[in-house]
Amino acid sequence: MSNSSLVVYTKLSPHNKGKRTVAIERITPHCVVGQCSIEALGAEFSKANKVASSNYGIDKDGRVGLFVSEDSRSICSSSSDNDNRAVTIECASDTTAPWAFRPIVYTTLVRLCINICQRNGKTRLVWIADKDTALAYKPKSNEMLLTVHRWFANKSCPGDWLMERMDDLVDKVNSVITPVETHWYDTAMSWAERNEIMMDGRPNDPVTRAEVATMLMRYHAKFGNNDAAVGQ
Repeated sequence: MSNSSLVVYTKLSPHNKGKRTVAIERITPHCVVGQCSIEALGAEFSKANKVASSNYGIDKDGRVGLFVSEDSRSICSSSSDNDNRAVTIECASDTTAPWAFRPIVYTTLVRLCINICQRNGKTRLVWIADKDTALAYKPKSNEMLLTVHRWFANKSCPGDWLMERMDDLVDKVNSVITPVETHWYDTAMSWAERNEIMMDGRPNDPVTRAEVATMLMRYHAKFGNNDAAVGQ
């Protein structure tokens, strides 16, 4: 299992639970509660009295640090089961509610989630806002599930700022990792819509005789008997 190529700083923490015993199927972003550097975060996770860590960290300038190798379990989410399944990411944030991220931090989080999904063979990131529904959900082999620290402990992490952007995070990641579905009729539909023969975009719906007559009338009005029009 590889680590992200986005990493620019590595300081492996002694605080981890060794190799994972299950496959990665989750990503858990956290808020640091501090606009820190990755060097400072790495030093924090290396303190003897700081029994905590994360796989990755994103600092206030959008730089990515590696603190626990992706094939190993961090100590991050107040849940050994979640940490065993999840790649955990600490993100620099404000120190007060709603614990906002700088734009560069959020942009890097999107990029890192894309990178994690792609390297782990996932083509869809899933967010389910309801805790019980999410934790009962069994991701498909191509799916990665987002989880949050507040589900496992009495904490605000990852902060309301990020919670309000989870749908946006998923949309941005999936716009890159999810293959565009193609159909045998795409070329024909595109031609019909481009030439205003069919304008309602319902390729799989049944049509009435009235609708067929309307499409024929539109075709005749536009092209008449010009057979060469087909495919234009």
